[in-house]
Amino acid sequence: MIPNLSNHSISAARLQSRRFNPARRAGRFVKGMLASFALLATCAAHAAAPMALTNPPGFYRVMLGRFEVTALSDGTMPGFDVQKLLTNKSVEATGLALEREFLTGKVEGSSNAYLINTGSKLVLIDTGAAGLFGPTLGRLPENLRASGYRPEQVDAVIITHMHPDHVGGLMAAGRMAFPNATIHADRREAAFWLSQANLDAAPEANKDFFKGAMASVNPYVQAGKFKPFDGASELVPGIRVQPAPGHTAGHSFVVVESDAQKLVLWGDLIHAAAVQFPHPEVTIAFDGDPQAAATQRWKAFAEAAREGYLIGAAHISFPGLGRVRPDGAAYRWVPVQYGVLR
Repeated sequence: MIPNLSNHSISAARLQSRRFNPARRAGRFVKGMLASFALLATCAAHAAAPMALTNPPGFYRVMLGRFEVTALSDGTMPGFDVQKLLTNKSVEATGLALEREFLTGKVEGSSNAYLINTGSKLVLIDTGAAGLFGPTLGRLPENLRASGYRPEQVDAVIITHMHPDHVGGLMAAGRMAFPNATIHADRREAAFWLSQANLDAAPEANKDFFKGAMASVNPYVQAGKFKPFDGASELVPGIRVQPAPGHTAGHSFVVVESDAQKLVLWGDLIHAAAVQFPHPEVTIAFDGDPQAAATQRWKAFAEAAREGYLIGAAHISFPGLGRVRPDGAAYRWVPVQYGVLR
């Protein structure tokens, strides 16, 4: 048999081509390294994404029977000096109470308002500070819109009391922020804070409180949109006010009820939850009548713990919704469990 020399020649050529070729091996190495560098660069680009450094919009929503309740953040007050502002306290006991909650003497305090949709009326309880309480507050309008509502849709605004961080948001850029709403507050509150004589007689340090109330509420008075109430009253079906004097003379709770479920909005009954739940006797420099404020707090805590209804508070950490339990001779706060409406 004669061998096929042509096939033999082809096989020999292929064998020669598979032998070690330094140039070809180096080329493959370089290509592999370039591919690896490209992959690392892609990963590095993802890892180096800029930080967002923002929080989501400040609203949180729950249902109360057939009513929709939306907690709205007006912002926070950084550097709220608890040891300096609280009164009728032990510095040591206050420090220990803060430590138990992993807090220091300066706390970032929340400022909360609440929007109730009854199905036929949209009612806002307190309005935030706008520009009356520093640059970290005044977020309520944007959070209201983010929650799906517009200021012109609000039918009624109930003011728990006329301190600037509760009434400042009634105005926006010199105009009524809630043009279609009727404003309600206790008549004693209005008589005190809207009085020019009281402003003139007030210590210099307190004059801005009067000026803020006047600038915020008087435009509604002049437009015929302010209707004060006198003590316990139902302002909207399912929403009533309850006198709770102490922090101010006309300070009021707002009680919301639907389908046997109850929410009580405390206004400024409490300012430092870490301290005042275990020590309800502790008051704050902003209390008009500290003894009456402490008495009101003991009473409110006891009732809330006994009946187990939902609480909303302006200065408990956002959303400020929860319940109260007895804790020895005092009380503790149980925040709402986070949930999604379906």
